[in-house]
Amino acid sequence: MYVAAYVRGVPVSSRRHLRNHSPSPSRTQEERRARTQTRLLDATMECLVELGWSGTSTTEVASRAGVSRGAQQHHYPTKIVLVEAALEHLLERQRLAYEQAFAILPPERRNVEGAIDLLWNVFRQPPALALLELAVAARTDDELKPLCIDVNERILQVIVETFGRLFPQTALPEDFADSMLRGVFALLVGLSLQNVLDHDAHGHQAAVLAHIKSIARILVPNPQPAPGEGSLP
Repeated sequence: MYVAAYVRGVPVSSRRHLRNHSPSPSRTQEERRARTQTRLLDATMECLVELGWSGTSTTEVASRAGVSRGAQQHHYPTKIVLVEAALEHLLERQRLAYEQAFAILPPERRNVEGAIDLLWNVFRQPPALALLELAVAARTDDELKPLCIDVNERILQVIVETFGRLFPQTALPEDFADSMLRGVFALLVGLSLQNVLDHDAHGHQAAVLAHIKSIARILVPNPQPAPGEGSLP
């Protein structure tokens, strides 16, 4: 049976009317938009790591992302707008990388030593290196500085929150735990900068980390297993 519907006074079949209001095309368009933005932000990260802040340009980013300059400018009109979005992208990538990596650790490594090892690994990955590049470049770049002035604090906040979730039963006073994590963070930033230059050719960074883990093992006991999970060694 034919059922008529009216759109702006023009009769159309109800079947056509429903098809015109299907959410699928808009979802597909949004998915394409998200994919393009992700490619641009990942390409920005690659440029920052490989070429540095001064060598990163919107033209190079668009080329690496495989999109036209027009498409790049549509999403991110200027280099600063692009980098501002990339900062948020990189911070989220770091948080997810750490939490996901800790989640798949074997039970015997789900302790403070394993957490430090993972954090050190995260600090040597492209997202962290790109953030380090931006932080260093911001020291002498007045346009970049406002974007990066709180980057370290935001990364540290992610670490503090993640630590609290992973080790909820620690007896450390809150202010001491916060200061301790700030110290570990500062140490890893310095070690990662040196690691970029020499890849720990002489083992000095590994030795420092070993000492830090031995101290952390005393301060932070192994987390207690959930009921039914058994005891950690």
